[in-house]
Amino acid sequence: MSENQNLLAEQRRSLILDEVRRRGGVRVNELTRKLGVSDMTVRRDLDALARQGVLEKVHGGAVPVVEASTHEPGFEAKSGLEPTAKEDIARAAAKLVAPGAAIALSGGTTTFALAHQLQDVPDLTVVTNSVRVADVFHAAQRTSGPRQGAATVVLTGGVRTPSDSLVGPVADQAIAALHFDLLFLGVHGISVEAGLSTPNLAEAETNRRLVQSARRVVVVADHTKWGKVGLSSFAALERVDTLVTDAGLPEEARGVVAEHLRRLVVAGEPEDDADA
Repeated sequence: MSENQNLLAEQRRSLILDEVRRRGGVRVNELTRKLGVSDMTVRRDLDALARQGVLEKVHGGAVPVVEASTHEPGFEAKSGLEPTAKEDIARAAAKLVAPGAAIALSGGTTTFALAHQLQDVPDLTVVTNSVRVADVFHAAQRTSGPRQGAATVVLTGGVRTPSDSLVGPVADQAIAALHFDLLFLGVHGISVEAGLSTPNLAEAETNRRLVQSARRVVVVADHTKWGKVGLSSFAALERVDTLVTDAGLPEEARGVVAEHLRRLVVAGEPEDDADA
């Protein structure tokens, strides 16, 4: 990290969190030198990250939070993590959607960002188990009124999770009867060993049904999801056609992804292989 007085708070906090996770802990005086800001600014950033539950403040610095494999943050808590990366990923993922397609969007804050990017794509059929995603399309229709080419949204039933997804037997049965061209899947964690995983057992089964009903699976996940493992795996990495992520994904991880997936899209970077 180089000194930069003009870094936005969000950028500073992303850099701080990456440094904490990479090194296993940092001291306030180290961060002030690297970021070129005051002790007070660093301490405010650490307070904000601690409130989000992504690090723990200790005397003179901060250390990573060791999450239990069953820990599931709520939607609002997750919304504050890597917001710029999620917006970049959403814009890149939206380019994969053709007018008239039947798509599915799982629950999650990145798919929520993607839903905003898809409002003007004509004649979409959108299947989702996310209350938040459905609200994006319904709010657009309320604002603009009935219009030709507006998305048709199918919201599954089910039991609501902390991340505002609908899961359980009702959702599973509804999804199993459907077939869609593309599934955009948000994940808690992604790794070679565990594949795609989540801390919620019921959500794992619903996600498994989504994957089974999709012709192509696109995972939308920022770089912090790489290497994380939740309680329950629901798909092997090889089942994923495309990973859309941000530039924070390390080169080593990119090489691993290239060995297991057909396509890697890094938001803001040109693709080596432009095949869809």
